[in-house]
Amino acid sequence: MGHVSWLTTAPVKGLALVAEDEVLLERHGVAHNRRFCLVDEDRRRYGALRDGRIQLVQPRYDAEAGRLALEFPDGDVAQGPVALGEEITTDLFDARVRGRIVEGPWGAALSAFIGRPLRLMYVESPGGSVDRSRGPVSIVSDASLDELGRRSGGDEPVDGRRFRMLIGVGGVAAHEEDGWCGREVRIGEAVVRPLEPVARCAITTQNPDTGRPDFDTLREIKRYRGPRLEDGKSIDFGVFGEVVEPGRIRRGDPVEPV
Repeated sequence: MGHVSWLTTAPVKGLALVAEDEVLLERHGVAHNRRFCLVDEDRRRYGALRDGRIQLVQPRYDAEAGRLALEFPDGDVAQGPVALGEEITTDLFDARVRGRIVEGPWGAALSAFIGRPLRLMYVESPGGSVDRSRGPVSIVSDASLDELGRRSGGDEPVDGRRFRMLIGVGGVAAHEEDGWCGREVRIGEAVVRPLEPVARCAITTQNPDTGRPDFDTLREIKRYRGPRLEDGKSIDFGVFGEVVEPGRIRRGDPVEPV
């Protein structure tokens, strides 16, 4: 039987991931996951594809207390209560996301770090800035990361943070998660239904510790797995899906198709 080997969330979309011991999985996913995002002076969403350095900023978000802290690589911290200002709408690939600008020190601190005007946006609905609105749950197995490392000639597994997934699964075979698509899978107290593989993008080539591309994940995955047969171009790694039964998930919980 598989088990939950790690959990990660991104309270601010694109910034550093936060390792979690447990999460509450609701219908919309984990409420604080990707609850904030960055926008530029033109109200366009600003993500790691535009500048990988944003992955070096570590967020700490206490949703109950309504407080946010952003720690920068030089040790500076911008923090305070989350106060919401003007309404704003920004892009999320082919969708639009509504929210409010967060007033406080974060925009100025992010702008100074990146070197261009940026603002922090609070997304109106929980899970609203998760890329795949039909599937707020993302899963990848440790064995798949191991296999990618082996196939690319590396001595170590590939760092799972590159893929920015919610749930890591140990104790299963490489890419076994692909076979769960269309089936229900119990994970801790929750039941999820993976829908389809995740088509990867160039963010996965970036080193999470530097924000710089240093490993051609897309080439290596395509070389041994090939593109998706249906469209001949998508390069898949891991799966995403929907929540069938909400519940709490903890590290070490069993993972079992039902």
